[in-house]
Amino acid sequence: MFVVFGNPIAHSRSPQIHQAFAAQERRKLIYERCLVPFDEFAKTARDFFITGGIGANVTVPFKHEAFKLADILTARAQAAKAVNTLFWRDGCLFGDNTDGIGLVRAIEELMSFSLHDKHILLLGAGGAACGVIQPLLQQQPASLTIANRSVDKAQALAQAHQVNWCELNQIEPHYDVIINATSGSLHGQELPVPSAALALAQLVFDMMYARKLTPFLLQAQAAGCSQLADGLGMLVAQAAASYELWHGFRPDIRSVTSQIRVEMEQA
Repeated sequence: MFVVFGNPIAHSRSPQIHQAFAAQERRKLIYERCLVPFDEFAKTARDFFITGGIGANVTVPFKHEAFKLADILTARAQAAKAVNTLFWRDGCLFGDNTDGIGLVRAIEELMSFSLHDKHILLLGAGGAACGVIQPLLQQQPASLTIANRSVDKAQALAQAHQVNWCELNQIEPHYDVIINATSGSLHGQELPVPSAALALAQLVFDMMYARKLTPFLLQAQAAGCSQLADGLGMLVAQAAASYELWHGFRPDIRSVTSQIRVEMEQA
């Protein structure tokens, strides 16, 4: 049995995504949503695995608690300081973070866009940003710069990963790729990113997703950037990485991303 833990959780598309993956290999799959009380994550997760659970996805606000709960952490999880995938193996609870490899796969596979030798600007210094830095660096970009409203957070995260940093309102227009890892689009906010920087970028990516363009992507479109992407492909790709860990099968993400996009538009 498999599950996604979160609070709130009713909006989660994980069950549809994993069922679509299972259909690709004709596997019967039980995958459910689980609403976890804010102070009961550890107990709920332990009970799930004790009673036969095999794998779990973890979404907000429990990724840091999942990090603390796991017996063994992958290098990705250690770098991110957060876990979004749990699985039981050989009597131990393993914790992984597939957000970053999901981002990379969505960009490189769905958009046919190579991150190698690109100058990348990552907006934000919170958990979403932490989870993607290591996989981005593994693509050997020309540079990676972190920009954030809180200078202290940007500087600390940049020093931890030995990358560049700048203040959010001091971005210069010389980046090939701009990735929004802030919650600005979730709250309908524009970001103080210069139009010149957005116009110059070959790709602007927002980790948030919606039926229409997010506020940040609208901002980039208005500035003149022609290649835009939201986080739906990343959502599907990080789920595919979890699925592969659990089942040893690498799902096709293009068809599932298209399927979920259609379901969103029809909702």
